[in-house]
Amino acid sequence: MEPAEIVIPARRGKAAHVRRGQTVRVINTHGEQVVDTWAFAAGDLGEFMSMEHSRAGMRRLTPKIGDTLLTNRRAPILTLIEDTSGGVHDTLMAACDRWRYEGLGCTEYHDNCQDNLFGGCKELGIVPPETPSPLNLFMNIPWTIEGSLSFDPPVSTPGSFVVVRAERDLVIAFSACPQDILPINGRGRQPTEAHFVIA
Repeated sequence: MEPAEIVIPARRGKAAHVRRGQTVRVINTHGEQVVDTWAFAAGDLGEFMSMEHSRAGMRRLTPKIGDTLLTNRRAPILTLIEDTSGGVHDTLMAACDRWRYEGLGCTEYHDNCQDNLFGGCKELGIVPPETPSPLNLFMNIPWTIEGSLSFDPPVSTPGSFVVVRAERDLVIAFSACPQDILPINGRGRQPTEAHFVIA
């Protein structure tokens, strides 16, 4: 029997336990949805996937097939083994939070990836010690040689996916990013659901 697809609801978070050696396929179901991704060591949530440490280990800004992402203790945690999405992902941007939306002019509560991380983990009965900078799957943040950044629509297509392999027992967490002010979830700016499969 094929493993079931698990829904990451639009604008919400989801988390799951993953054993060492298992793979996680993250599917951009509708093609233009950014999926913030975190991984925490199962035995110690204070050790987690770190973009700062991963960039140093990979010596690049965006992971490619075969690259291993590292924890804040420089230990392997996830390896990218397949990518049909065009390979455009982001390791620079922090997860959106209520302060980000306040800065964008929101005067009322706005769904955000930080709260989605904690909401998804709450379903497992765990509380992350902090909000690490996520691996922003499918997020398109071009940069120039002068150091300028921009927020552009994803290049991923409907049904495209990435597959990562767990290098240790871990908790993986996702947020179907609710950003609807900037075009990071497509020019229509309408966040959608995504899916993942653990095998």
